[in-house]
Amino acid sequence: MGLFEGLRKSRDALGKGLSKVLGGPRLDEETMEEAEELLLGSDLGWELTEMVMEELPRMAGGEEDYREKLASMLAERLPTRKAEETSARPEVVLVVGVNGSGKTTVIARLAARYQVRGERVLLACADTYRAAAAEQLQIWGDRLGAEVLTQQHGSDPGAVAFDAIKKSLAGDYDRLLVDTAGRIQTRDDLMAELSKIHRVCGKALQGAPHRTLLVLDGTVGQNAISQAQSFGEALPVTGIVVTKLDGTAKGGAVLAMASRLDIPVAYVGVGEGLDDLVEFEPSAYVRALLGLEELSA
Repeated sequence: MGLFEGLRKSRDALGKGLSKVLGGPRLDEETMEEAEELLLGSDLGWELTEMVMEELPRMAGGEEDYREKLASMLAERLPTRKAEETSARPEVVLVVGVNGSGKTTVIARLAARYQVRGERVLLACADTYRAAAAEQLQIWGDRLGAEVLTQQHGSDPGAVAFDAIKKSLAGDYDRLLVDTAGRIQTRDDLMAELSKIHRVCGKALQGAPHRTLLVLDGTVGQNAISQAQSFGEALPVTGIVVTKLDGTAKGGAVLAMASRLDIPVAYVGVGEGLDDLVEFEPSAYVRALLGLEELSA
């Protein structure tokens, strides 16, 4: 499933909704109120919504024309910074997030991307609280043909990360992807443990982890922003992955995140398949959200 199809629910709510509201020859007060409700309903947020509302009177007058202008304006408003991969080998990637956000599936999708490039990938399960976590990661490892490092239930998560880095060094791996237990951002003890895992990685290999990806559930909309801010206070998050966007009409929240957070959006998940993890590019995302790719096809 591609980006365009993956954002279908959000596009039906926002893109098609705006098309009906703004398709007329003029904008009156009632029309403007309907447009504002649509923008806020997509979880675009107050800041971006107010910016759009100020410009709408100059955009109306033809469906394709206003969409092109709106897409250009939104894309220009979003930072162009990216969560870059590093040249370090092995590159150590720590994956964190709240319970149920889809961390393990994101790891599998990243591993598949790297394997297509011919890279050797090691997966490590530092979620030692749930026996099912190791089993789930092992199932993905078997499916991908990737080695998985797990340790006994109840083991120290930092020790797992440390051992995994040493194994990746000895085994000449290109990437190490470390899964962690889901955290509730309001639990200080759990967040402190996450900080410890991050520090232990640096002791095992200078500069590690080279990337720390925070996985957020796209179905919670803008509530994910507060989650990102809490995780960012606990450890240096380098990129955000927003998942499950195919199951929500709140796709505008990704734009709110990209605009408000100091952490770049790295990937968006738009389906259930291994190839349904898409690199976030503001212009392409906005155009898919508004239905412009369909118009130009």
